[in-house]
Amino acid sequence: MRIGVAGAEPATPSAAPALRFLLDIEADAPIRALTLTTQIQIDAAARAYDDEARDRLRELFGPPGTWKPDLPGLLWAQTVTHLPGFTGSTTTPVTVPCTYDFDVAATKYLHGLRDGEVPLRFLFTGTVFYLDGARLQAAHLPWDTEAEHRMPVAVWKNLMDRYFPDTAWIRLERDTFDRLHAHRTRHSLLGWDDAVRSLLETSES
Repeated sequence: MRIGVAGAEPATPSAAPALRFLLDIEADAPIRALTLTTQIQIDAAARAYDDEARDRLRELFGPPGTWKPDLPGLLWAQTVTHLPGFTGSTTTPVTVPCTYDFDVAATKYLHGLRDGEVPLRFLFTGTVFYLDGARLQAAHLPWDTEAEHRMPVAVWKNLMDRYFPDTAWIRLERDTFDRLHAHRTRHSLLGWDDAVRSLLETSES
């Protein structure tokens, strides 16, 4: 069985941000059913980075001057897709929920890129039910079934802008949030941006 990635697009309609990757699947025998597990990794070592990108990705990979050529890969998502039978070839979507949670390494990486492409590696496994003559057979799809895809950074950024225009999200401990809320109230600040800006301006002065 051969699997390729045809492209990525926003998953619509969707209440939360998600991308849909289109998989092209070819098989030599008639397929009765396929349970496909897809693991998507960001192959960080497979692209170049300018000085700005290296600085923005410092939290993931360390100071720019210490980067090694073999940057570690980042796990983005793992999904399970159930396909009906087909003969020859078929195309199926794999939907990947996307988060703007900066505690997630993949989000830090995607946010850190200004432009270019995101090098992705798709690892597949699962169970294939196929016909061998008149007999129904089952086979395991090994993890060395892989595909690569270079997704434009703009695909992810446009998706985030659609759901979170001009915003980003961070998670705070409750005690930190309470202190920030008290600071906002004490100084009669209108919004959370105003509260954070006032603290930044105080520390920079």
